[in-house]
Amino acid sequence: MTLDLSLGDRSDTDRLGAAMARALPESVAGWIVLLQGELGSGKSTLARAMLRTLGHTGTVPSPTYTLVEPYQLSKKTIYHVDLYRIVNPEDLDFLGWSDMEDGLRLIEWPERVPDLAGQADVLVELRYAGNGRAAELTGLTDRGRKYCARVTPL
Repeated sequence: MTLDLSLGDRSDTDRLGAAMARALPESVAGWIVLLQGELGSGKSTLARAMLRTLGHTGTVPSPTYTLVEPYQLSKKTIYHVDLYRIVNPEDLDFLGWSDMEDGLRLIEWPERVPDLAGQADVLVELRYAGNGRAAELTGLTDRGRKYCARVTPL
């Protein structure tokens, strides 16, 4: 299951993030969503919109320097992870990768650890398209494909 969407502006990216958050199952333990795209393509914007829709009310900083920003929401734990500065796949162990299995891992720059695609449920590819952006959501597992089918297009 692949969903292709045109994102004319930031509000469209926010709406996509909200739709993705609403489509999540009750339990997100063990889920991995890969957010892939060039610098400035909307990865952090999408993650922020998801977190706000799920009930987070504070700021949502980019995890560029902290590498992992955890969010304990009423019924879900979300880990916003940025792998841009990861040099070796073994560096995931230093991030506490296995300790994050209790929640949803939103992963920016997943291409830094190529084996992640084999573990992930959903790949979100964001790209520039004319004056706006485009998003392609691909279910990589059975539950990922079912999830993508539940995401309400913009």
